[in-house]
Amino acid sequence: MSTAGFNSQNGTGTGQTYTNGPSQNPVALQQPPGVGYGVNHQPAYNPMQAKVLGPPGPTVYPSGPYQPVPPGPQLGSYPPAPAQPLLPRPQIGILPSHTPRTAPPPMIPLPPHTYQPNRPAYGPPPTMKPTAPPAGPPGTTGTPPPPKADAQCWGAASSARPPAEPDTQEGDVECPGDVAGNGPQAPNSYNHVDNRMAGAAPPGRHLGHYPSLPPGYQNTSAPPPSSLHPALQAATQPYTQGPQPYQQPGGPGPGPAQLSPSMAAMSLQSSTPEALRVVNLLQERNLLPPAPVPAPTPCLTQDLQKLNCSPEVFRCTLTSIPQTQSVLNKAKLPLGLLLHPFKDLSQLPVVTSSTIVRCRSCRTYINPFVSFLDQRRWKCNLCYRVNDVPEEFMYNPVSRSYGEPHKRPEVQNATIEFIAPSEYMLRPPQPAVYLFVLDVSHNAVETGYLSVFCQSLLDNISALPGDSRTKVGFITFDSTIHFYNLQEGLSQPQMLIVSDIEDIFLPTPDSLLVNLNECKELVQDLLKSLPNLFEKTMETQSALGSALQAAFKLLSPTGGRMSVFQTQLPNLGVGALQSREDPNQRASAKDVQHLSPATDFYKKLALDCSGQQVAVDLFLLSAQYCDLATLGCISRYSAGSVYYYPSYHHQHNPAQVERFQRDLKRYLTRKIGFEAVMRIRCTKGLSIHTFHGNFFVRSTDLLSLPNVNPDAGFAVQMSIEENLDDMQVVSFQAALLYTSSKGERRIRVHTMCLPVVSSLSDVFAGADVQAITGLLACMAVDRSVTSSLSDARDAMTNAAIDSLSSYRQSALTIQQPGLLAPACLRLFPLYILALLKQKAFRTGTSTRLDERVFAMYQLKYQPLAFAMLMIHPALYRLDDLSDEGALNISERTIPQPRVLQLSVEKLSREGAFLMDAGLVMYLWIGRNCHQNFLSQVLGVSSYAAVPEKLSLLPELDTAESQRTRAFVSWLRDQRPFFPSLHIIRDESQLKPHFLQNMIEDRTESALSYYEFLLHLQQQISK
Repeated sequence: MSTAGFNSQNGTGTGQTYTNGPSQNPVALQQPPGVGYGVNHQPAYNPMQAKVLGPPGPTVYPSGPYQPVPPGPQLGSYPPAPAQPLLPRPQIGILPSHTPRTAPPPMIPLPPHTYQPNRPAYGPPPTMKPTAPPAGPPGTTGTPPPPKADAQCWGAASSARPPAEPDTQEGDVECPGDVAGNGPQAPNSYNHVDNRMAGAAPPGRHLGHYPSLPPGYQNTSAPPPSSLHPALQAATQPYTQGPQPYQQPGGPGPGPAQLSPSMAAMSLQSSTPEALRVVNLLQERNLLPPAPVPAPTPCLTQDLQKLNCSPEVFRCTLTSIPQTQSVLNKAKLPLGLLLHPFKDLSQLPVVTSSTIVRCRSCRTYINPFVSFLDQRRWKCNLCYRVNDVPEEFMYNPVSRSYGEPHKRPEVQNATIEFIAPSEYMLRPPQPAVYLFVLDVSHNAVETGYLSVFCQSLLDNISALPGDSRTKVGFITFDSTIHFYNLQEGLSQPQMLIVSDIEDIFLPTPDSLLVNLNECKELVQDLLKSLPNLFEKTMETQSALGSALQAAFKLLSPTGGRMSVFQTQLPNLGVGALQSREDPNQRASAKDVQHLSPATDFYKKLALDCSGQQVAVDLFLLSAQYCDLATLGCISRYSAGSVYYYPSYHHQHNPAQVERFQRDLKRYLTRKIGFEAVMRIRCTKGLSIHTFHGNFFVRSTDLLSLPNVNPDAGFAVQMSIEENLDDMQVVSFQAALLYTSSKGERRIRVHTMCLPVVSSLSDVFAGADVQAITGLLACMAVDRSVTSSLSDARDAMTNAAIDSLSSYRQSALTIQQPGLLAPACLRLFPLYILALLKQKAFRTGTSTRLDERVFAMYQLKYQPLAFAMLMIHPALYRLDDLSDEGALNISERTIPQPRVLQLSVEKLSREGAFLMDAGLVMYLWIGRNCHQNFLSQVLGVSSYAAVPEKLSLLPELDTAESQRTRAFVSWLRDQRPFFPSLHIIRDESQLKPHFLQNMIEDRTESALSYYEFLLHLQQQISK
C-alpha cells in the first residue's frame, strides 16, 4: 500500500509530522496499490461500487452517482423534507443497465400514501477518478493487497525491521526453505485437548407478527419441520469438532476431494430444497425458526462435511461456490469469508513435530481435504501438486501405528495447532510485555477510572498471561510525561517527569520495563498509590501524542502490548486535535462529516508500532467528543482493539463502571498471541482482494498482527479469476503464526471445503444470509468513509434489490406476483433495514460522532455472531418465564423464552421485556406490570417504586428471580465483552434508546419494515 493511498483516505495529514522513531517500514509503504492480484476475466459484482453516473444535483446525497426517475406517482415512495428531493438509487457494480429506481427516502411525519409528482433537475455529476481502494474506514482497516506473491514469513513477523520478503519457496520462513521431512527429527507428541473457554453462539432472533397490516397481507405458515431439506436439518444440529473416523484407502484410489459421480445426484435442482422454497415476503410473517438461525450446511458428502471447519471459526457468504465469475455476477451476492481465527476453543488438537507437512508449491498445510494417491504421495487440494509423504509422517502418534498417514491428526481435524520447530524463528520468541499508558489529567481524575483500573490490575496481576520473563511498565501523562522507575532494590517506585514533550526521551531506559516476578511488590505499591497521587491535580491539558511516542520508544526493542487509557481530546504537542463535531448537525438529513481522520499522525505511529511488533489498545472513557475517527487509527493499523465508554463516571453511571470492570478483567486475563502474522490461501482460480479487520497488510496478502486476541474477527472479499470448470470442491485455509505468552512459536491452521456449482439456483440455495449481512456491513463502513454515508445506505438497499431481482429473473421457474425470495434469503431485507437503522448508518436521529464511529469499528472488528446481535437485537418477554424447554447447564436451569419481533406491537404494559442489543441490554417494565414480577424479581412493592437508574437485578431467593438472573447471565456469558443492563420504566430517559432498536416500526426518519418491503417490490418490478 502506498503512502499516497493512506493520504487519500485519511486526509491530507494536517497534523504535525511524526519525527521521532525509525522511518516508515519500507516493505509496508512501497506496496503498489491495486484491488487484486492477477487479472479478472470478468469484473466482480460489488454492491458498494458505483457503476453509472447519472445527472446529479443539489441533493442530500452529494457524492454518489444516480440515475433520474421519471416524474409521476411512485407506489410505496414517500415525500422528501422541504428542499430535499427524493433521490433515485446509485447504480452499483459493472452490470447490464437496469430501469432507474429510487432509494428509500428520508421520512417526515406526513400521512401515508402522499407521493411526489415531480422532481427537480439535477446538477453536474461529481468527478470521479480511479484510486486505490481505501486502507480502511474509521472502524477498521479494509486493505486490498498488491499483486500476489507467496511469502508468508516469520522473518517479517519477528525481526524488528523486516526485510523485503522474496517471492520464493526458500525465502518463505512461515514455510521454511527445507521441505517437510528435512531437518532434525524429533519424536511426535500429540495433545488432543487444549482446554479453553468454549465460545457459544448468541441466541437467534425470531420474528413474531406484524402490527396493523394492509388487506391482503395474509399469514401463511411455514412448512412443518419434517419437510426440511436434509442439509437444513443437519444445520440445526450442534456442530461437533474433533477427530472423526475417516477411512481412506492406502493404495491408489480416489481421495476425499475426488468426489464420486453421485455428487451430481446431489444437485439442488433435482428437487426443491427448503433453502429454495419460494417465500412471498409481503405475505409470510413467521419468518424466523423457533431456534437460533443456523449457519447453512454445505452440500458435501457426509465424510467431508464431518471433517469441515466449524462455522463459528470459518464461514463463507456462499456455501456453494459459483463455477464462474459470470454466474457470481448474475447472483448479485457478495463472495467473501468471515473468520474468527484465534477463538477460544473447548477442543484444540495440538501437534508437536519437527516435520510440518506442507505443499512444496503453494505451501498449504496438509489438511483433511487433500488426496492420498498412495501411502507415499498426497495431492494438494489448493494447487493440485503431488507431494511426497515424509517418513516421519508415516507414524501416527494417536494410534501409535505406522503406515497410515491419512489417519494422522493433521488429516483428521480442520482446525489444528502446531508447535513450530526452530526453523520457523529468526529470533528467540519475545516475552510477554505489557505497558500501561494512563491519562491523569483533571478530567481523567474526575471520571474516577484510575481507581477502578488500579484495583482491577491488582486483583488480576497474577493472572496476566506470561512466564518468568513477563515484563510490565507504566507511563502517566497530562501536559507532561511521567515515567516510573521500578528497578529491583528500590524501596518504593520512583516518578521521573519529562516536560519537554516536543523531543521526548527515556530518562532511565533499563528500569522502566521490569520483570513482573522480580518486581511485583514495587508494581503493587505503585498501583495502590497512583489514584491518590493525582487526586488534587488541576492540570487540564493532554499530551497524548507525546506519551504514545514515549511508549513506542520503550517497547520498540522487544515488542509487546500498549494499553492506552484516554478521557479527553488530546490538545497539546504532537497529535493535538480540535473538536470537529457540531452537535446541531447530529440529526440533520445531510451527510455525516468527519468520519475520516483529521491527521495521519496516529496512523503513521501505528505503522511504526506494527513494524516493531507493538499493538496499541485504546480505552476511551469520556462524556465529551474525543475524535475517535482519528485516535482509533492507533489501534486499527497496529492490530489493537478499541473500547469506548461514553459518559463514564464512577458515581453517575454505575452501569458503565461495571462494564469497564468486567471488560478489563477479560482483557487482562484472556489468551494473547504476540508477533503474529496471518495468511489466507484458497484453491487455484479464486482470488482474495480486500481485507477487513484491525491489522496492517505488510506484503502482498500477509497480515501483520503484532498482537492477536481471541475476540477479534476478520473478513475478506473474494472473486473468481479462473473458471472452476473441472472442480467439484474448493478449499480455503487460514494460517495464523504467533508466539504464545509462554514463549512458544505456534501455528494455528483452519481449513474449509465447499462444493462448486454451475447453476444459479444452487448458488442461491447455498447463500448464508448472516455472513452476507456481516460482509456487506464491512463494505458499507468503507463506503461511508471513501464516499459518503448516503452512498453506503443506498448501496446496502441496492444489494437487497439486486439479489432479489436476480433471483426473480434468473432462478424462479414460475413467475408469480409479490416480493419473492428464496427461504435462505428471507431475512435479507430485514437485516438490511436493521443495518440502515443501526447506529453506524442511521440518519435523522441524533447520534454522537464518536458513537457512530465506534459502531463502525464494532461492525468490522467483532466476530459475526456478536456483530449480528448489534445489527438485529433480540427481544424477549421475561415476566412469564417457565422451565418448559429450558436448558440445563452446570446444574443451572436456563429458561428459553421465544424471541419476539422488534416492534412496539409486541410490547404489553402488563409485561416486562428484555432487549439484548449486544453491548447493552434494556429491561423495559410496563406501567401495569404484574405485581408478582415487581416483588419477586425486582424486589419493589409497586411500579412507582422502581428506581430511576437501576442497573442490577437484585439477588432474591425466589424462583422467578433465579430464572430471570440465570437467563440474563447466560446471555452475557456467551460473549467476551460485558453488556451493561438498564432497567427502565415507561417514562425513563433511556426509553428512546430502547425504541430506536424497534427495527420494524416506522420513525420520522425511516421506513417501517412493511414499507421497506413495498419499496423493494416497487424497484424490482420496474
